[in-house]
Amino acid sequence: MTRKRVVIAGLGDVGILTAIRLAPHADVVGISVKPGLVSGQELGVRLARPDDWARDYWIPFDRFRRLDGVQTVQAELTGVDLTGQMVFGHREDGSTVTEEYDALVISTGVSNGFWRQTQLQSAAQVGAGLYAAHEQIATARSVIVVGGGAAAVSSAVNIARTWPDKQVDLYFPAERPLGEYHPRIWQRVAGRLTELGVGLHPGHRGVVAASFTGDQITNEPVRWSTGQPPAVADAVLWAIGRVRPNTGWLPPQLVDERGYIRVTPQLWVPGHRNVFAVGDVAATDPLRSSARNRGDALVAHNIRGTFTGGQLRAFKAPGRRWGSLVGIQPDGLEVFFPTGHAFRFPRWAVERVVMPWIVRWGMYRGVRENRPFG
Repeated sequence: MTRKRVVIAGLGDVGILTAIRLAPHADVVGISVKPGLVSGQELGVRLARPDDWARDYWIPFDRFRRLDGVQTVQAELTGVDLTGQMVFGHREDGSTVTEEYDALVISTGVSNGFWRQTQLQSAAQVGAGLYAAHEQIATARSVIVVGGGAAAVSSAVNIARTWPDKQVDLYFPAERPLGEYHPRIWQRVAGRLTELGVGLHPGHRGVVAASFTGDQITNEPVRWSTGQPPAVADAVLWAIGRVRPNTGWLPPQLVDERGYIRVTPQLWVPGHRNVFAVGDVAATDPLRSSARNRGDALVAHNIRGTFTGGQLRAFKAPGRRWGSLVGIQPDGLEVFFPTGHAFRFPRWAVERVVMPWIVRWGMYRGVRENRPFG
């Protein structure tokens, strides 16, 4: 039997995991604007400790053992022919890319601030951006973080912990941040922020121009639509969740009014049984939670079922977000459950068990060491 050909559009966290699961069963082509995994996770660690972040979240494709049989193409997607089953793109030198598929997985994610961008980048450009943002925070005497989500809270914790002499203030629009998490989680994190000396400012909604994308750290005064006096700091980090789905290359009939891809519970696109969407780009539920809840495993299973006539599974979204919130810290890794309770892995367990065995072997099925970019 001839092996089927699967094209995975987008090789971020979910795209790579999907490719790894499908590689033994099909000929897989992955298309990415980056030369490796450049994760959008753990913004706080990325800003405060870029070397630590890069070790776990900026990984060349050739370090993933289960991608050895996957063809990776660095290109920006420009279109798709759903009838002819082809996707199109262009490389940095302007040359065109055309890839045929038997099944297409769209995992192009979202753009959000300077840490989730869709332009073609070399390894040198990724590194320059990573350390430029870190340097802006490192040299600032005072930092304002604007936002009420996990990225904002994580950034405030990590910045304050790395630089205890900085004045760090967290401004958020509601009475508490982390509205998508169990209230117990914010109670725990708020205590930690207070211990670190972070100023907490509820009820502050920033005035943001419609064209502002949060793609840079600023130093201008922050004005509030909620009536408070402007706030000033040497560095202002906007983590306001103004995400934009990376779907401009798709036909408009595939997306909803906000630009996210419509999917069935089986994560295939209505009317196109060989086209699937997974991750932050897929309109599965208000939290778009297939990005964090084994959506890759479900898509891989359902693609195999589509090829063989097997039974497809449905995605069931959790009611709340859960998982790590502030990343690996000097005292270990705290993981929160949907109930709001937490479990802490001590640092030795993170270094000897969680990262090498659970993450690099369990999730990624093997990650080689000592293969830097370039």
